[in-house]
Amino acid sequence: MTIDRRRLVRRHNPVYTSAHPVAVMTVGNGDIAMSVDVTGLQTFAAFHEIVPDPKRVVADGISGLPEQVLRPFDSDDFQIPLRTQSSWCWYRTRTTRDFRLAQAETVYETSRGPVPYLDRMGLQRAGDPIAEEFEAGAWFHYNPRRAHLGRLALVRPDGQSLRHPSLVSDVRTELDLWSAAVHAEYTLEGERVVVTTLADPTAHAFAVRVESALLTRGWGVAWVFDEQPDELAPFELPLESGTTWTADGPQRGIAERVVESSRYVVRMEATGSLAEGADRVVATARDRSRLEVVVALAPDRARLPATASFEEVGERAERWWRRHWCEGGALSFDGSSDERAQELERRIVLSQYLLAINCAGSTPPAESGLTYNTWTGKFHLEMHWWHAAQFALWGRGHLLERSLGWYHGALERARETAAHQGYRGARWPKQTDPSARESPSNIGVFLVWQQPHLIYLLELLRAEGRDDEFLQRHYPLIEATADFMADFVEERDGRFVLPAPLIPAQESYLADRARTENPTFELAYWSWALRRANEWRARLGLLPRSDWHRIAENMHAPYVLADGTYAAIATTPYLIRTDHPSMLMAAGWLPDTDLIDLAIMRRTLDGVWNDWDLQSSWGWDYAVMAMTAARLGDLSGALDALLHPSPKNVFLSNGHNPQMPGFLTIYLPANGGILAAAAHVAAAVQSGQRLPDGWSIEAEGLEIWRRFANSIVTY
Repeated sequence: MTIDRRRLVRRHNPVYTSAHPVAVMTVGNGDIAMSVDVTGLQTFAAFHEIVPDPKRVVADGISGLPEQVLRPFDSDDFQIPLRTQSSWCWYRTRTTRDFRLAQAETVYETSRGPVPYLDRMGLQRAGDPIAEEFEAGAWFHYNPRRAHLGRLALVRPDGQSLRHPSLVSDVRTELDLWSAAVHAEYTLEGERVVVTTLADPTAHAFAVRVESALLTRGWGVAWVFDEQPDELAPFELPLESGTTWTADGPQRGIAERVVESSRYVVRMEATGSLAEGADRVVATARDRSRLEVVVALAPDRARLPATASFEEVGERAERWWRRHWCEGGALSFDGSSDERAQELERRIVLSQYLLAINCAGSTPPAESGLTYNTWTGKFHLEMHWWHAAQFALWGRGHLLERSLGWYHGALERARETAAHQGYRGARWPKQTDPSARESPSNIGVFLVWQQPHLIYLLELLRAEGRDDEFLQRHYPLIEATADFMADFVEERDGRFVLPAPLIPAQESYLADRARTENPTFELAYWSWALRRANEWRARLGLLPRSDWHRIAENMHAPYVLADGTYAAIATTPYLIRTDHPSMLMAAGWLPDTDLIDLAIMRRTLDGVWNDWDLQSSWGWDYAVMAMTAARLGDLSGALDALLHPSPKNVFLSNGHNPQMPGFLTIYLPANGGILAAAAHVAAAVQSGQRLPDGWSIEAEGLEIWRRFANSIVTY
């Protein structure tokens, strides 16, 4: 290594000197995370709670999302709430009447016969009035919900919470990225308070140390069981919840929490004493000026981690994070004179941290990770690539590999979904939860671009370096995925098409779903993925599947517009110049295929720069443009895309990318996109492409993309 990685990482430590609704730092390990405010704890919850924006409107084409904002927005329009969430704790609401999943289905007539889709879910958000005909779809869409497990807050001697951050002054709160420790210092009631907060990297536990003379006056730290924050629909009954506390001496105890039919446990240990309150357990220091608290969480008592002290948690965190930063890839822009270089480097470093704590768990992540619930905490499999492909590209594929067990566990449900619609193989849902059941949606159920993702992600891991045992263990996922893909297409005049009903990655074609066909990106992706599926068979000594081969070699060509650029789809309206420019993903994001002409793609990229409404694009779209530009040899354009000035391409001091006030106030796919695009840029430089004037780059451990894109097995 020649890059001073400790210096590279630490120079981008986020620091706050005052409170703000987005001034939040998160600690976690990929399966559990806790977000804290400037107190180093979760003290001012109301100050950070998301406030719905009354000026937003819901636009056709976006399922349950405010696509248009009636005025420009900035960071003052956003909030990041204080939550503690895990990959394993979910709950379901009760309703005023029973629902059946079949009530959310519509049968579509296709050339293969009638096919049911779970599309009876309107544009409502949770809490909105919902027409009776959509109630079943809404309930199955929003349930189960990811649970907020509680929070650690600084409390007064009477055990009550502080109300507003104006009570603290002289604030300096820093997240040390190298050790993943939050260090907070501030003045409260004339006394200095020093707080250090950590997450255990190998267990579901958090550790806090508080030092202040306030502790000698009875101040303490409480674990507070908040009510679940997700809104309920009119047909959902109020939640039933309760807590049972069992003391195990004066310094330790276990709370068993029930939310509807879900249960979890919280073990709290303190160097002082513990006292139970109505909705909290309070730790005090018993006349000392230092208090250490360790909180462990689990689905039940049997799965609680072994007890550990604050020092032990800190030592584990420091070792894990030092290894994380040293063993993966690194990219430095030292020596650059372009003033934007350090900003891009900051985004890259912070994105590595945020994705490791939010998106490296045993299930695919939600778009807001473990920070707070969007879509009630469900994960979107078309976004799994955006969260996690970068782990392999940056030499940290073991963090992506953690989620593969979920796919194996979900395989039978995915087969049932395909069979219910009359297809072979496994159809992976768009939006789901640990059960792998598809969530009803008027858009999501028609998306198909998540289907090949598993092949892409497994191929990235193989390219990073995996043995034959890895290939054999995961081949069933490849086979089931490719079988559905091969059965989904239709043959017409010797070519294979992606038929209606369908919505492409650019979700602007909701109204046309019953006749939309042959999206450019998905055509290329289908051909590429089926080829790769046969390559896995070759590596395992199996004969190629002739059906996969024939389809891959004969996918229909994408539609080209009169101006010589690629359309998004091959049916009217062909191209809508808002939202995701997904046709660009067919070259750059995706390695080269015979279906894509790079000269046409170059004109297509120019058309996006000149004619696209880039203010309507999403956080990962700028990375799409960057990857296509890098593939076409335009590194200046790639860097311009990553740093394009747009409200949806802003990265806050903590590295988060806000998208929409009142709903999507962080967006982790944008962080993953930056890292994937940076790997593409590094690969282009290593291949001999020239950086624009003012830019200098040094990269380590970022060779995976070149190895992946260029590895072709013939058979």
